[in-house]
Amino acid sequence: MALTSKQRAYLGGCASTMDPIFHIGKASLTPEIIMALDEALEKRELIKVAVLKNCIDDPREIAAMTAERTHSDVVKVIGKKIILFRQAKKNTKYELPG
Repeated sequence: MALTSKQRAYLGGCASTMDPIFHIGKASLTPEIIMALDEALEKRELIKVAVLKNCIDDPREIAAMTAERTHSDVVKVIGKKIILFRQAKKNTKYELPG
């Protein structure tokens, strides 16, 4: 499900007060980080990830690979911060605008 610009703006606003719950460093994307991100998306739906300065990969590439592997959507990539969203199958916390 691709997000519309209105939905991205809404989710970006919701995530603006959040702190990053994951930090991706020198090892970049490991299978363990992907699994942890997948579990976090299942519980929280909307997460913020920080890419540390010692990571040589581009944050946009990391966001795209993470979204593909966790079946989520990239809401925004701002500098070295990534916002990801995957709606829960039931009991969703976020009512997306049409």
